[in-house]
Amino acid sequence: MGQEIISENFDGLPAATSAEMRLLDRWAEERHGIAREQLMENAGTAAAREIMRFAGLLPQSKIAIACGRGLNGGDGLVIARILSKEKFSVSAFVCPPKKDAAYPPLFLAQMERAQKAGAVVSPFEENGPFLKELEKSFLIIDAILGTGSSGKPTGAAHFMIQEISRSKKPVIAIDIPSGINPDTGYHSGAFIIATETLTLGLPKRGLLFPHSQKNVGRLKVLDIGYPPDLIKSFISLRK
Repeated sequence: MGQEIISENFDGLPAATSAEMRLLDRWAEERHGIAREQLMENAGTAAAREIMRFAGLLPQSKIAIACGRGLNGGDGLVIARILSKEKFSVSAFVCPPKKDAAYPPLFLAQMERAQKAGAVVSPFEENGPFLKELEKSFLIIDAILGTGSSGKPTGAAHFMIQEISRSKKPVIAIDIPSGINPDTGYHSGAFIIATETLTLGLPKRGLLFPHSQKNVGRLKVLDIGYPPDLIKSFISLRK
């Protein structure tokens, strides 16, 4: 069965694959001096602004944030910090690091900053408070898996995705709905159904296929500080 035809642009911006997004991040640092930490701050700040707009429509302001252990999770921790400073009640849960590994330094720094801002940041445990926090929350932020992930989610990520889906609460996905392939829009069994997806920098190609729309919800592209010249270079590369 062939793929449906999609537009290669969304809101005037070119759609990108996961490999192309990694290239853009590298160019941002090498050609424009924009470090990954700054891109993460920009992404989290822009996402928090949109989340506050959405949360203003809800009856209460209790928010749960599910964070992976990579860059997408780091974005989630920036969001947790900013929302906490704005007096939202925030509980963030982070996937444990891989066996015999540690969280990246940038991730640990964002975790510490979020905690200092008043966010409750806890390691995810299957028998821990995650399910109770989902029940008490009026909005869930999916910052589990980003464009660097592949294959079927496993372990803590799989459990989080399942329980978020069962909660039937509004979900805002950061960059992509976890479990959805950013290039094809398909999933492998465990996936988030988002109310809104706040994709970062450029629209991801997989989010524009008709078959992915039920998972993506309302799609919005957030400016994370890519210079116009960087986008022009990317467009030129594809011609």
